Amino acid sequence: MKKLDSIKSINLGVIELSDDLSIEEVTEIFIRINSQGVVLSNADFAMSKISSDELFGGSLIRRIIDYFCHFWERPMDYESIIQNDEFFANSEESKKIKWVIKDNQDVYIPDYTDVLRVAFTYKFKRGKISDLVSLLSGRDFNTRENKESIAKESFEKLKEGVEDFVNEVNFKRFIMIIQSTGIINKSLVRSTNALNFAYALFLSLREKKVDPNLIEKIVRKWVVLSFLTSRYSGSPESRFESDIRRFDKLNPEEYLKQVEEGELSDAFWNNLLVSNLESSSTINPSFSVFIMAQIKNNARGFLSEHIIVKSLVEEKGDIHHIFPKNYLKKNGINNRSMYNQVANYVYTQSEINIRIKDKAPNIYMKEVLDQINKGEAYYGSIGSKDDLKHNLYENAIPEEFVEMDVEDYLNFLDKRRRLMSQYIKDFYFSL
Repeated sequence: MKKLDSIKSINLGVIELSDDLSIEEVTEIFIRINSQGVVLSNADFAMSKISSDELFGGSLIRRIIDYFCHFWERPMDYESIIQNDEFFANSEESKKIKWVIKDNQDVYIPDYTDVLRVAFTYKFKRGKISDLVSLLSGRDFNTRENKESIAKESFEKLKEGVEDFVNEVNFKRFIMIIQSTGIINKSLVRSTNALNFAYALFLSLREKKVDPNLIEKIVRKWVVLSFLTSRYSGSPESRFESDIRRFDKLNPEEYLKQVEEGELSDAFWNNLLVSNLESSSTINPSFSVFIMAQIKNNARGFLSEHIIVKSLVEEKGDIHHIFPKNYLKKNGINNRSMYNQVANYVYTQSEINIRIKDKAPNIYMKEVLDQINKGEAYYGSIGSKDDLKHNLYENAIPEEFVEMDVEDYLNFLDKRRRLMSQYIKDFYFSL
């Protein structure tokens, strides 16, 4: 009790800011002061600005965003929140986001920063969240004055953007487009910002009444392009603003084509992507796109007759080594980053991997060919040489792999990276 009572005597520091400071200066002070504890962002400042508004419905906007994001993580809290928040319970917005509590997708689970970024980019055709704070304060960027009319208009536009974001039809159609690229769960998402921009683009094209089939095509290709080129890695705000304005002012198909010609040239497919696949990390974006391509194409797991990669990913199946790890280590390749190359990874059934054990490819693949000749199933159930050839294609594995041993490992990696790159290229242009 004494500790609780002592709170009354704690001195709290108060910093008074001059009323002639610009909103940019206030934002910077806000962020610097709070950097000593939990680091706060422009999105945190924007949410504070929204919730403190008493004139233009900021409190309701804040609730829509907070509750929408909260229900993805804890749908069971819906009833208690509705019972305890009478203001929100009596609003139409509470009904508009109720659908979330029954949804079970895990491809795109947005937080409040994501909602703000998408709604702002889509409605304002800007990328910097600090600009949102300025606009909500009534900032006129031409005269550098704060005007109530601008603040009112900005809150109205933001509310429209947030409501479009949380709209069930919009959100589910967007998720269906994303899933149609082969992204079936969040394990394949290597850039949430890529999804954020894709959703802003989707909403923007819908607002412009672009043909739905064309919207699907553009958004699908843009997501994959963004992953492959790490377009929104690091600080994405300037890129967001540049891209959304070009999509808005130019013919969307033409702008996509311009970016493809600049970013996805022959040099990209034949050299840069091959180089990007020289990695030991399974979270490598290029490798993730390769898995997406396999899922999209209903490719089967390595040496599987019926089990597809999609099922293995959904069941959180393991990625295994084509050249077994222990086999490589026993033969002098002890560097972890060498035997764990993504070009040596493949989705396959655990029972197949167990039977491969530590054998050289030219040993276990001879056994696969023997089983085909004898009609006996041991490594999966592939029953013909043509089917085996197709299975190697589905997994971007060179045919000559069946005769390889440790001496061919580096050559194998190079050949497979090139086949993976071609596989991804074919996938991209089929979207």
